[in-house]
Amino acid sequence: MTDSLNRRQSVRVTDRVMLAIHPVSAEKMQGVAKDFQQGISPYNQEGLADIQMFIGAQSALAKLRERDADLADFLQHLDNKMNIMLKQAKGGESPLDALIMRKANISANGIAFYTDSPARLDEIVEIHVVLLPAYTYVYSFGKVIACDPVTAEDESDCKFRVALEFVFLLEEDREKIIQHTFRQQSLALRNRRINP
Repeated sequence: MTDSLNRRQSVRVTDRVMLAIHPVSAEKMQGVAKDFQQGISPYNQEGLADIQMFIGAQSALAKLRERDADLADFLQHLDNKMNIMLKQAKGGESPLDALIMRKANISANGIAFYTDSPARLDEIVEIHVVLLPAYTYVYSFGKVIACDPVTAEDESDCKFRVALEFVFLLEEDREKIIQHTFRQQSLALRNRRINP
């Protein structure tokens, strides 16, 4: 049982995701973990409601687009307009502003990505990742296990490849990542059969 669980968690895909990474203190992560042990979801933290609202709307629009593309486009424009107005009214930055579309290699054990900013080994970071096209939001903490200069084979304009190991990830979020990696692998295999 454990071997099959480890194999499921180790399945990796390279994919485009929306990603935001912020260094945090170990105390912040421990505080979130302690709250979780007392029944408080990590998603109840201040500032995460903006991301959840945005992701929820995008997920609903993606499902609606399959049935009625014109209505989904209209609602997407309304959502964009409301987001702009809210940002102007609130002022300042929200966690949404930090989400950047980038190529990442992800599994239920960790994530690696390219960046222009170096990271320190063993540094604890807060991770916001949105898995596309379903707009599945995952919030977690990770530890930097590698930060290497980019080589010519990496095919990236960035300067560093950073690898993170998840050190705090809810089991339901781990399962969301596993399901995403399997879907993406299945899609890649189907595309190879269609376009050999």
